[in-house]
Amino acid sequence: MVFVLLCGSLLISSCVKQSRGFALPEGDIEQGKATYKRLVCYECHSIPNIEWKGGNDNLKIHLGGEVTAPKTYGELVTSVINPSHKIASFYNQKTSTEGGLSKMKNYNEIMTVQELIDLVTFLQSEYQVVSPPTSYTPYY
Repeated sequence: MVFVLLCGSLLISSCVKQSRGFALPEGDIEQGKATYKRLVCYECHSIPNIEWKGGNDNLKIHLGGEVTAPKTYGELVTSVINPSHKIASFYNQKTSTEGGLSKMKNYNEIMTVQELIDLVTFLQSEYQVVSPPTSYTPYY
């Protein structure tokens, strides 16, 4: 009986450990910045301290800066590998096709996984979380 309980608890604990997901290697901010430039992301995206060049559509989609909620690693990875997943409404007309898909080029077959990791690490470092503005009215 003790053996069964011991084996059962080991099995359960090993299942719990396996369900935690996976881990990616650390990203390199400088390599990510180099990938951003190599892929010419600055034709459509504006980021502090990197000159915006502007492309054919003359889009200027701002990345980085102050935000009231952190840009998670998952959100940024999703934005790069599936840009049609979520398009900000104020960019929608300029950045979307008539079918509602993003005009962003698909880089999934162009960049390596390490380049994606580095790019996302770089992008994440460009955001600073700040407190949201409040409109406090005291109760009298």
